[in-house]
Amino acid sequence: MKSLLLILVLQVTVSAAFPLMSNTSLEEDDLVFAEMYLEQFYGLEMEAMPKMKLNGNFMEEKIREMQQFLGLQVTGQLDPSTLKMMHTPRCGVPDVHHFSTLPGRPVWNKRYITYRINNYTPDMRREEVDYAIEKAFRVWSNVTPLKFRKINTEEADIMILFAHGAHGDYGAFDGKGGVIAHAFGPGDGIGGDTHFDEAEIWTQNSRGTNLFLVAVHEFGHALGLSHSNDPTAIMFPTYGYLDLNTFRLSADDIRGIQSLYGGPEEHQPVPNPDNPNSVICDPNLSFDAITTVGDKIFFFKDRFFWWKVPERPETSVSLISSLWPTLPSGIQAAYEIEARNQIFLFKDDKYWLLSNFRQQPHYPKSIYSLGFPYYVKKIDAAVFNPHFQKAYFFVNDQYWRYDERRQSMDYGYPKFITKHLPGIGPKIDAVFYSKNGHYYFFQGSNQFEYDPIHTRVTRKLKSNSWFDC
Repeated sequence: MKSLLLILVLQVTVSAAFPLMSNTSLEEDDLVFAEMYLEQFYGLEMEAMPKMKLNGNFMEEKIREMQQFLGLQVTGQLDPSTLKMMHTPRCGVPDVHHFSTLPGRPVWNKRYITYRINNYTPDMRREEVDYAIEKAFRVWSNVTPLKFRKINTEEADIMILFAHGAHGDYGAFDGKGGVIAHAFGPGDGIGGDTHFDEAEIWTQNSRGTNLFLVAVHEFGHALGLSHSNDPTAIMFPTYGYLDLNTFRLSADDIRGIQSLYGGPEEHQPVPNPDNPNSVICDPNLSFDAITTVGDKIFFFKDRFFWWKVPERPETSVSLISSLWPTLPSGIQAAYEIEARNQIFLFKDDKYWLLSNFRQQPHYPKSIYSLGFPYYVKKIDAAVFNPHFQKAYFFVNDQYWRYDERRQSMDYGYPKFITKHLPGIGPKIDAVFYSKNGHYYFFQGSNQFEYDPIHTRVTRKLKSNSWFDC
């Protein structure tokens, strides 16, 4: 009845109110859809419709508001580009808040936030969903002091749900296309909860709807952000696939989230180039990746790397971007092939090659080109043994061995770390091979000197024992 009444009202008032499209007639379904769209996302109130005879600009103003926010030509008419934008898959959170944060600026009054995946979409493997969600949270933790932890039981701060149609909140999903997800701002109860429309085909690539990209957007809402009118921002209301290899938060996204929580430096110490030991001597320090580079050792942590010659007291520190501007921060694994002057760096499912300290073209490449199965989403640590021409890759509690001569994985792998490397594992953060013939495995704030000939740990040290602390 409401839709029928709307059609009748529109039919009677269109010509008197404003030209919805010049020289073109609109289908009734387009008019109804446009009204519903403006009502849901731009605050159009049905009660105001009868007053259009007195205020013919009411709906036109809402169309202009929508066109201006979404970067369209502002005509006030339901022209083809406006209708096309209205039919673009999008987030279910309204656009009417003209500021970067949600009304009242709700925030989480803590730095450690839990999340729980209540159920899983059948479109993807569970480990693929876990990885996409973890990676999406990491996008926001990289630019704030926030830390996110997955729990599997009890109530989490952010409950994640895949659902069809009506699912117990204010916004029933509308089937494939249209609204693809929505989330609630920080708060108790349903606050922070994030829902994905199961009618979509969720994927980890450009086919269907990319879960990672949508999750980054929705978690922005769960942290307190509203929609952005910057088309380059992940918080722009509509969905479009972005190249995952080059994806970055826009300046608008970063300004918005840091206006709520501050930047990562607020609670994370930053190395001082004039005093590199100011951070490196923290007894609880752990590293993301470590590799030899000629006679030096490089230690990677977040956006930085330290390097030093083991026999000398001097230590230097630099931003990764200062030497290699297009490399990502948070390198997760690294190893050197000294005879070729090559360094391989890994993050997530990609790797980069440096030759004579220069980034090589045609990188990053996929780790799957090395022979990893698709359930491997990132490398925890890597090391190269020049005597055997083998690279070892550590993933969770297992490791693979790669033959550099044959350019392929060795048969019989992966193997369990604890079974074949006694005293090491089950999971490691970093490793490098020393010219003294020992491996040095790093786990949190500890490192283990390992003798591969006698297959035993020979010493346990602090991770920062290489520095003059």
